Amino acid sequence: MSPRVGCVSLERHVEPGVTSVTSGHWTFGDESEAVGPATITVVNGTSFVICERNGDVTTRGVQGVFVADTRLCSSLALLVDGQPCEGLAVAVDHPYSARFVGRSADRTLIVSRSMRVDCGASVGVELLDRSGTDRVVAVEVLAVSDLADVFEVKEGRTRGSMLPWTPEAAGCGMRVDDADGRRAAVVRVDAPAELLEGGRLKLAVPLPARGRWTCCFEIIAARDGVELPLGDATGPDRYAPPFAASIVRSDIAGLSRAVDHAIADLAALRIVDPAHPDEPAVAAGAPWFMTLFGRDSILASLMNVATDPGLGLGTARALARLQGRTYDPITEEQPGRILHELRFGTSACLALDDAERYYGSVDATPLYVVLVHELLRWGARWPDVASLLPAVDAALDWLAGPGDLDGDGFIEYQRTNEHGLVNQGWKDSWDAISFADGRLATTPIALCEAQAYAFAAWRAGAVLATAAGDVETAAARTRRAEGLATAFDDAFWMPEAGYYALALDGHKRQVDALASNLGHLLWCGIVPRHRARATADALLSPELASGWGLRTLATTAARYDPLGYHTGSVWPHDTAIAIAGLRRAGYTGHAIRLATALLRAADASGGRLPELFAGLGPDDLSVPVPYPASCSPQAWASAAPLLVLRALLGLEPDALAGSVRLDPILPRGATHLEVDGLVIAGRPIRIEVDRDDVALSNLPRGMAVSVGASG
Repeated sequence: MSPRVGCVSLERHVEPGVTSVTSGHWTFGDESEAVGPATITVVNGTSFVICERNGDVTTRGVQGVFVADTRLCSSLALLVDGQPCEGLAVAVDHPYSARFVGRSADRTLIVSRSMRVDCGASVGVELLDRSGTDRVVAVEVLAVSDLADVFEVKEGRTRGSMLPWTPEAAGCGMRVDDADGRRAAVVRVDAPAELLEGGRLKLAVPLPARGRWTCCFEIIAARDGVELPLGDATGPDRYAPPFAASIVRSDIAGLSRAVDHAIADLAALRIVDPAHPDEPAVAAGAPWFMTLFGRDSILASLMNVATDPGLGLGTARALARLQGRTYDPITEEQPGRILHELRFGTSACLALDDAERYYGSVDATPLYVVLVHELLRWGARWPDVASLLPAVDAALDWLAGPGDLDGDGFIEYQRTNEHGLVNQGWKDSWDAISFADGRLATTPIALCEAQAYAFAAWRAGAVLATAAGDVETAAARTRRAEGLATAFDDAFWMPEAGYYALALDGHKRQVDALASNLGHLLWCGIVPRHRARATADALLSPELASGWGLRTLATTAARYDPLGYHTGSVWPHDTAIAIAGLRRAGYTGHAIRLATALLRAADASGGRLPELFAGLGPDDLSVPVPYPASCSPQAWASAAPLLVLRALLGLEPDALAGSVRLDPILPRGATHLEVDGLVIAGRPIRIEVDRDDVALSNLPRGMAVSVGASG
C-alpha cells in the first residue's frame, strides 16, 4: 500500500517479487535497525562504538563495539558494587574519543571513563571516593558478545545471540570465539580479575577514604588467531583533523560549527589500508558503512578536496587498484567499472585488496573521472595525477561500452543477479525510482543525474588528455560530451512539466516524478542556459524545498513519504550539491535560500548533519526530524558544509591554468566571512570577506586572481 501524501509512515516496504533479506550482502529491502537518538557514537576508521550516555553498551537500539564489520560486544557495562553507574555528563572530545562522568548507585563514588577507539576500544576507569570511609569496592566489566556481522545487526537478525566466554591464561581477561574459529573478541583489564559466569570480570578494589583508583580495560579483535593491535592512546594522533583550530570565522548562522564538525568527522572516517599506510581513504559512515564505498567515498572526497586533498588522492588510488578487470555477473564487476562497496571478511588482514567486492553502481565510474580532474584543478602534483590516467581511460571506456547497455549513448543499469541492487544510482532503495503516479520504473533505467555525471566525466577526461599532451583524444572526448548534452536535453526534457525527467525506464519512457536529482544536473553543467531558470525554480518549489533542505521526492508524488529513505526525506549532501549547482548556473538567490535552510538544519542538529532526516519542514516542527536508521557521522553528509562553504565563496581554482576565481556571496544579515586553510597547490590560503571588500592571500606564486563580490 502506498503511503498517503503528507503522512509519516514507519512501515517497512518490500518490493513485490523481491525478498527483503537475501543471501547476498548487498541487498536489504527493509529499513535498517534504528540507532537510538540519545546514544553516543565514537568512530575511528573501521572501528566504532555506539553506547549510552553513561558509557555502557546496552541492547537498546543498535549498540555495540564494532571492528571491521564485526560486532565484538553487543553489551558492555561497568558495574560498581553490582549496579550500573548513573551518567552525569559526557564530552565527545574528538569523533574517536569520549569521556563519561557518572556516580555509583549509592552516590558515594564519582566514576569517570575515558574511551578511545582505534581498531578496537580502550577504556580508562577512575573511581573517586566521596564517603570519607575506607572500603573495598567490587568493580565488574560485564560483556556479551555475538560476533555478529554488521549486516546481521543491520537487519535485526541477532537478537538474543550470546557466545560463551573462556578465561585467558594470564588471569586478567576473557575471550570468545565464533563457531569456525576465524573471529574472536578479547576483553582484558590491566589488573588481576576473576572471571564469573555470564561474561563478568570482577576486581576487588581497596579504596581508601577520599582515595582514587584507576585501571584500563580493552576490547580487542582477533582474526585467524591474530590479535589486531589497538592504537597507542599515548602516541601521535594519526587521525587528528588537518587543522587544530576552526578554519571559519563568520556571522553566517551555523556555518563555523558545521565546518568544524565536517573536518573532524571526515578525519575520523579515514580508513588506512595496512598495505598502503600513507594513502588514507574515506569510509562512507557509521554504523553500517565503515568501509570504502565508490560513490560515497568519491563524493565526500570531491566536497573535501579544498580542506584535505590528500584524502581524495588516497581514495582515488585505492579505487584505481580495485577497479574492475573482468566480467563477473555475481559481483557485477566489469572492466573499467569502479566498485560500489567493499566488505571485510574473517581474515586477519584488513588490506582493502583482500576484501569482498561488489560493483553494482552506475555512477561511481563517471564520478571517479570527475574526482581525478578535481584533484588536478586544486593543484595535485602532475605525477600523482598522471599515475591515475590509466584508471581514467578505463573508466571512460566503461561509459562508452558496458555502461551503455543498449548503445543509445546513455548509461543505464540493470542488475545481473537476484542478489544485486535493484536500483544502482545514489537513490538505491527498491522504490526510489517511480513515476508521479507511483508506478515503479522498470529496468534498464537511465537516470538523469547519471547522464550528467557522464557528461562531466567526458569533459573532465578531455582536460586530463590535454594535460597529458593528447590533443586528439581531448577533442574526441569533448565531442562526446557535447553530443551527450544534446541527446540528454532531447530525451529527458518534459515541456509540459517544465523540468527534466527523473529517468528513462526500460521502454525509454520519461519517468515524470519531480525529484531532487535536478540539482545534480546543474552541478555538472549539462543543463543549457535556456533551461536553467526553470530547473532552479523547480528545485526551490514548495513541493521539493522543505525549509531544511531538498526533499528527495516532491510532495505531489504518489510515493511521497517524509520518512521514506529516498521518497521524501532530506539528504544534506543532495542539498549541498544543488546549492553548488545553483551557484554554478548563476542563481545566487536560490543558492542562498537553500544554503541558509541547510545551515539552519545543521545548527539545530548540534553542528553535525545526519545522513538524512525527514521531509517535514520547520512549520511542522522547529527542529529537523531524524531518520531512525540514519548514519552519523556519515561521509558525504559531513562533507556537505564544505561544499556549501565553497559555493558561498564562489571559489573555483584551476591550478593547471594558474588561475583562481573568487566571487563570494553572503546571506541577508551576514557581514563577514574569514577562512584560513583551504589548500590550493599545497598552500593554505586565507580569504577575508567584509561586506563588499574581498581579500585573498598566500596563493601559490604566479597564480592569477579574478575577484568579484556581492552582498
